[in-house]
Amino acid sequence: MLLLLGLCLGLPLCVGQQDPLALAEELEEALRWDDQQVGHRVPRQVRLQQRLKTKPLMTHFSVKSTIISRYAFTMVSCSLLNRASEDKEVEFQMQIPAAAFITNFTMAVGDKVYQGEVAEKEKIHGDRAKKQDNKTLEDNGEKGTETFSASVIIPSKDKAAFFLHYEELLQRRLGKYEHVISVRPQQLAGRLHVEVNILEKSGIVSLEVPPLKNSRQKGSGKVEDDVGPPPSTDINRNETFAKIIFNPSIIQQAKIAQNGILGDFIIRYDVNREQRVGDIQVLNDYFVHYFAPKDLPPLPKNVVFVLDSSASMVGAKLRQTKDALFTILHDLRPQDHFNIVGFSNRIKVWQDRLVSVTPNNIRDSKVYIHHMTPTGGTDVNGALQKGIELLNGHIADNDIDFRSVSLIVFLTDGKATVGETQSSKILSNTKEAAQGRVCIFTIGIGNDVDFKLLEKLSLENCGMTRRVQEEDNAKEQLIGFYDEIRTPLLSDIRIDYPPGSVEHVTKTLFPNYFNGSEIIIAGKLVDSKLDNLHVEVTASNSKKFVVLKTDVPVASHSTGNDVTGVSTPEGQDADRNYIERLWSYLTIKELLTSWLKSDDEQEKERLMERARALAVHYHFLTPFTSLKVKELASEAAPVATKEVYGSSAAVGPETVVQSLQGKKMPPEPDFKKQYNPRIKISKTSADGDPHFVVDFPLSKLTVCFNIDGNPGDILRLVSDHMDSGVTVNGELIGAPAPPNGHKKYRTYFRTITILINKPERSYLEISPNRIVLDGGDRLVLPCNQSVVVGSWGLELSISANANITVTIQGTITFVILIHLYKNPAPYQRNHLGFYISNSKGLSANCHGLLGQFLNQEPKLTKKPVGSGSNRNRTEPSVSQADLSSETILKVKEHRVPVFWKQRKIYNGQEQIDCWFAKNSAKLIDGEYRDYLASHPFDTETTLGVGTSQ
Repeated sequence: MLLLLGLCLGLPLCVGQQDPLALAEELEEALRWDDQQVGHRVPRQVRLQQRLKTKPLMTHFSVKSTIISRYAFTMVSCSLLNRASEDKEVEFQMQIPAAAFITNFTMAVGDKVYQGEVAEKEKIHGDRAKKQDNKTLEDNGEKGTETFSASVIIPSKDKAAFFLHYEELLQRRLGKYEHVISVRPQQLAGRLHVEVNILEKSGIVSLEVPPLKNSRQKGSGKVEDDVGPPPSTDINRNETFAKIIFNPSIIQQAKIAQNGILGDFIIRYDVNREQRVGDIQVLNDYFVHYFAPKDLPPLPKNVVFVLDSSASMVGAKLRQTKDALFTILHDLRPQDHFNIVGFSNRIKVWQDRLVSVTPNNIRDSKVYIHHMTPTGGTDVNGALQKGIELLNGHIADNDIDFRSVSLIVFLTDGKATVGETQSSKILSNTKEAAQGRVCIFTIGIGNDVDFKLLEKLSLENCGMTRRVQEEDNAKEQLIGFYDEIRTPLLSDIRIDYPPGSVEHVTKTLFPNYFNGSEIIIAGKLVDSKLDNLHVEVTASNSKKFVVLKTDVPVASHSTGNDVTGVSTPEGQDADRNYIERLWSYLTIKELLTSWLKSDDEQEKERLMERARALAVHYHFLTPFTSLKVKELASEAAPVATKEVYGSSAAVGPETVVQSLQGKKMPPEPDFKKQYNPRIKISKTSADGDPHFVVDFPLSKLTVCFNIDGNPGDILRLVSDHMDSGVTVNGELIGAPAPPNGHKKYRTYFRTITILINKPERSYLEISPNRIVLDGGDRLVLPCNQSVVVGSWGLELSISANANITVTIQGTITFVILIHLYKNPAPYQRNHLGFYISNSKGLSANCHGLLGQFLNQEPKLTKKPVGSGSNRNRTEPSVSQADLSSETILKVKEHRVPVFWKQRKIYNGQEQIDCWFAKNSAKLIDGEYRDYLASHPFDTETTLGVGTSQ
């Protein structure tokens, strides 16, 4: 009846919401009447019914995915019913992501069950392996997908069920993770159900489910047609968990496609990133480190577009390539440099060197591209050599200290036919010329391209490759690929962990980091009792080096099974740790890449053995393993074992919902709470209303005073511009005074500006929410993320929402405390406190409201009331303070009455005793107005020796 219902939905006569059984009976009666009236002529409806009756009916098609911290477990199940009177052969097909590894496949035919087992593959040549009759994974020509297929004979009136498991690590592109599920049952399914559960403990953001994508091309990055999720899609989510269900009825399936849904169900999302050093997660001693910094200025790039203009590019391929380049050229930044090389059997260069990005150069380059005509053969080797030569020349002619990224975007639709045509020679020539300084990104158009060559060119030269189909949206595919590499943020990235603390760590050196992507590292902790793991990230950004470091809590977490909820075959207990499986996945991928890149036979054998051993242990179907399918029935005679080969992967979970919603979650490190050891700093400070404190260590005296400033005033705190080159200014913000207070208003420091003139000119502008660091390149850092940034002679360390430490030349250290109020009273404002931790590098001529006291030593005298004589004495304790005498503080030539007082500093965490000067005007040099700066970047001073303009 389900078959007849599907047929009915495809006929124009079947309208309305009738009972399926009634519809089927009416149709069968009509068909019998047509047969009687026409005689031997078989009506079209009957022929269609007879043809469909011979095709096994899909009673259900189900896909369930569970994504835990970007690692996806997917299980596909499908049931088919053979209603014919004879046995029928049926083929199960499923498109899976090319990056995935199949981990299990099971068939149930009638009462027999056939279980797949990953085992070592016989040692045959890789090319022969791909020609095996039992091959189950083949490249279907679509970007990023492969097709798994399996055939079986279903007895008459019997059923067959297929279960396929695969796993993959989601890659971040253009700021989003994309999980793609192929929904291609090839017919209307009695029950179609897709369920995706996402668990991201750092928090899910930007979750979207676009319409089903029928195009053969995925991941172009263009979503203009995305208007919402497919019909019958239900999305439930909270901060860290999302559940998406796609469950269309037969009627809804027929509205999408009369012959069954054909498309991709896509989920895109991103995660919160609290720490700039990245997100580190630990489970059962295995760890994974996700690193995706943001808010960094882009690196300049030197790019050469090498474009195939051979005769095979005629028509839509060259036209869409030109259209894409016109858009890409407009996206180049003013600090970039570029050139264009066209190649066929001749190499044609637009300019003899790389040129800067100017309106005229962009216009002229577009004219050059417009006049490209397809002709001749394909000189791949010559074109690559010319592109690398141009980049090497540009690097040699420019300041080598200036950091930039050099890359080639190489586009072709065919194979090398002119010049050097041997792939191995092209690869060696390119690698020798590039010398690791040039990254090559390759694009292959159409099905005739030598994709293996392009893939290896990119692998050996720090790039990546992409296949583009000859479709109407080829232009968008090209632009989408370029968008992934258009914004380099860091180069020469190195991620370090303390020696002896970790082992079996995946790759930790990366040539470039592009905006919107992600760097992933996994490994194992040596000491399972380790409390904190120190992580340090070093990278280059323009003229700066960037150091990000922190200590991450990694207390032992041994209840990983409750987290994953993974159901694994018997005897696979080790597989339940999703981070361990992620580590094995990443390690095997890196071994496969190294195997592809290597030309040394002994090394290739060693890499293959390591990859094979890991793949067998973790049940991953790879080019070095096979899937042996055996009948599990104990009494039946053993069937012949079949081996299938593949290059993709998965064993997945039954469900994660119970673990996420019902069971108690295991203790895990709080990644939102930054590791923040209490800093030890001097008492010398300007904080609060503002209250000034000066500590004199030699005299063992602490003096405090207040400055009643006006909102908007900019106070000179430290002025040593002419000697050490350092100036510190603080801008005041006003707030109403508390009730019953003696003041009309309060003032706080809204911003602290630190100006540095030596060895290079730079400045820091600090507010409670962000820091602007400008030393030639402007860098904006949020205050709610811990990070360490260094440039020559300057280091900036942020402890999230707590303090900022600025170290200059290693001899001057300032600490700025951040005061934040969750629910501020009317008289409270988010503000800053300024502390001088190390003043050794400041000169004897230093001045400013705090700076003038740094090289002085005061004296205290007690003057009895009514007595004209003074006597010197050491600082008394609080209990020794005598109300019958007046205490005089002498600093330089100033004599100021003071009295004993207690004051809180360090954000109220510490109380100090100090001598308070009520009349601050008698304590400081000059007058209040002498300490006012005209703007935050003013370095001029009217006091002290170091006067500057």
